[in-house]
Amino acid sequence: MSNKPCFNVRVYGLLINNNNELLISDEQEYGMRFSKFPGGGLEYGEGLIEGLKREFMEECNMSVEITAHFYTTDFFVKSAFNDSQLISVYYRVKNTSDITFAAKTLVFDFDGEGDILQSFRWVKLSDLKPCDLTFPIDQYVAELLIKEL
Repeated sequence: MSNKPCFNVRVYGLLINNNNELLISDEQEYGMRFSKFPGGGLEYGEGLIEGLKREFMEECNMSVEITAHFYTTDFFVKSAFNDSQLISVYYRVKNTSDITFAAKTLVFDFDGEGDILQSFRWVKLSDLKPCDLTFPIDQYVAELLIKEL
């Protein structure tokens, strides 16, 4: 019996507003809390851009336009949730519809209760630290963003 590799393709958006703030998603799922960039897993049959647009509509109720590729994972990353290998693609995005979600100022400031919770907050690029994000690959992307500033 062969050991078939399992890949998990993820796509994320780096949304920076007019105040030079980056959007971060705080989430609770799978019994843990984590902070990450908006986005998620690619569904079978969709392309990266289509998947990212769907994720922003599902999570933020907002349309986005992809403005540039930022980074694609170029080293091995194991999923925090299962035995798959992550391949994560990050794009710069800008919103093409109004931002209607209520941005929070505190980490994990969820409305309501339940197994799956999500809230959003803006972090000033000048204050951004890799530790603002939970997962090592997002921390690496934050470092790249900080270096670029």
